[in-house]
Formats: sequence, C-alpha cells, structure tokens
Amino acid sequence: MKDIRIVKHPLIAHSLTILRDKNTRTEEFRRHANVVSKILLIEATKFLSLKTKKIETPLIPTIGKVLDDDIIVVPVLRAGLAMLFALQDFLPSVSVGFIGLERDEKTAIAREYYQKLPKIFSTHHVFILDPMLATGGSFEDTISALKAKGGKRMSIVCIVSAPTGIERIQQKYPEIEIITAAVDDRLNDKKFILPGLGDFGDRYFGTVSV
Repeated sequence: MKDIRIVKHPLIAHSLTILRDKNTRTEEFRRHANVVSKILLIEATKFLSLKTKKIETPLIPTIGKVLDDDIIVVPVLRAGLAMLFALQDFLPSVSVGFIGLERDEKTAIAREYYQKLPKIFSTHHVFILDPMLATGGSFEDTISALKAKGGKRMSIVCIVSAPTGIERIQQKYPEIEIITAAVDDRLNDKKFILPGLGDFGDRYFGTVSV
C-alpha cells in the first residue's frame, strides 16, 4: 500500500496478541498498549531532522545532535490519550492539541465535541494519534480541522487499521503517511475492525467488561 508504514517487530507481535485477547485484563491491556505505542512512535519519528549542537561531556567538548523539527501531537480523544502517555516518556516537552470525537453507535459517524489546539504553522510536523483506524471518518475530520488551522505536514499513527479507513485517507489526503502495527481484514456491520481488538477506549480505561 502506498504511503503506509506497517511496523514489524517481535515485541509488537507479542503485545498485539495480548491486546486482541478478550480475556486480557485492564492493567495488562494498558501495559501492552504502551509497548506497541512506544515502538510505533519511535518508528514514526525516525526521519525527524536534526541539527548539530556543541556540548561538553564531563571529559571533553564534543558535537552532538538535537531535534530540529517543530512537533505537535494531536491525540483524538479519548483513546488517543493512551498513545500520548507513551509519547511523553521520550518527548515530554512536545506541544499537544486535543480533538474530541464521539462515535454514534448507530451510524458510526463521529461528532466533534471538543477542540483545543496550539498555534500550528506550516513548519510543524503534526502527529495524529488514535489507536484504531476503522472507517477513517475520525481521522478525516481531524485532518480537516488541522488543515484549517494551518497544518501542512502530518502523519497518522495507529495501532490497528482497516483497509476501508486506509483507502479513505489515501484518497482524500494522499500526502499523509500512515504508520500502523497491523492492517486487519475488514469492518463488520457495526464498523468495528475484524479481527480487531474491540473498543480500545473502553478496554484501556476499563469502562466496560469485555
């Protein structure tokens, strides 16, 4: 698939199996969601630009490298928060925007209920975080909102994705790269990903029994 990076790693395969298992308890689900998110985010940021910086070690002066990209992270509420928690371990000072989208269980169409974004310039690299790319509707709405605020360089980072959502994003926004751990088979009649892992937000935050 064009402009999609499927991240393969033994730790992802292991943790993704635990995430998919309906018998996995909340604390284990959170732990393995964190593992997968961190590996995906490290992969997603591997092409960020660097600049040189003169420093002194405890022994001698030397030249190091520091990030030269301006980064903004936008988790789609609420499930995207899980990936934000993982990112903050290695980019604690990154600017964060929030978009809240609630899915109508009958129509599977998302409704925006909250938006709080920092100033976005064309030089920013914006990473959109949401564990599940199903129909692509939430991501499409988020991208549209970010473009309206001035966003130009964007990447999507998700844990599990479906061909339907990938195709939708690639048709509407072919310039945006998708980084994911898995491309599953299809959506069911309720627009859930199959085989999938159920409702990520409910399982991560422990709001229903699965």
